[in-house]
Amino acid sequence: MTIETDNDLRELKKVGRAVALTLKEMISSAEPGMTTRELDLIGKSLLESYGAKSAPKVSYDFPGYTCISINEEVAHGIPGDRIIKPGDVVNIDVSAEKNGYFADTGGTFIVPPGDLLKKRLISSARIALSEACHSAKAGKPLNSIGKAIQKVAKRKNFKIIRNLCGHGVGRGLHENPKEIPGYYEPNDKRILHEGLVIAIEPFLSTKSNFVSEGNDGWTLIGSKGNFSAQFEHTIVITNGKPIILTVA
Repeated sequence: MTIETDNDLRELKKVGRAVALTLKEMISSAEPGMTTRELDLIGKSLLESYGAKSAPKVSYDFPGYTCISINEEVAHGIPGDRIIKPGDVVNIDVSAEKNGYFADTGGTFIVPPGDLLKKRLISSARIALSEACHSAKAGKPLNSIGKAIQKVAKRKNFKIIRNLCGHGVGRGLHENPKEIPGYYEPNDKRILHEGLVIAIEPFLSTKSNFVSEGNDGWTLIGSKGNFSAQFEHTIVITNGKPIILTVA
């Protein structure tokens, strides 16, 4: 969507804060021995406390309230009986609807202890998101986002998951622009415009360039032994620095 009124921005900030606070609390609540279902139910309770609804459930009837992916799982992990263990790399993706507006965020963390490779991976994905957000300005090519991510991945010696991408968001969970690659695509001639609402989500990995769908029909999985990290913000494009909606 494109911001048209002051109310649009106010409502997007409300749902953006709801998902950001939910993600922050879920990360701080995660501990060894907990199942991903138990962690997901914490997310459900938090979203409800903010008057928000799980966007994956509303939009796609997803079998969970948030997406929780561990180690070889890259994205769209279904919460269930999997037990969180020390050393796990855990990704939580939280998206929600409130008053007809949607926001999407995500983050990756290590359940202690973590080794140097995992810590570098997560730090690099954070940097990639930051640099991608600051590259996104009205009048600039949309592919400047992927270019910024690719520069970080190359500099830090990590791979990019190429069949996962950012997207438009606002009045729905997935809107135009439908695909915002996390790598530089020189043939993409789309231009960012002021007021456009998008979700930027770089996926960096240790081994995989692509993910495949698991047997459950939802979970996206990398190659054996792969670790990945994703961070995500919903932002509004301006002529200068973007408005980051998903801040706690």
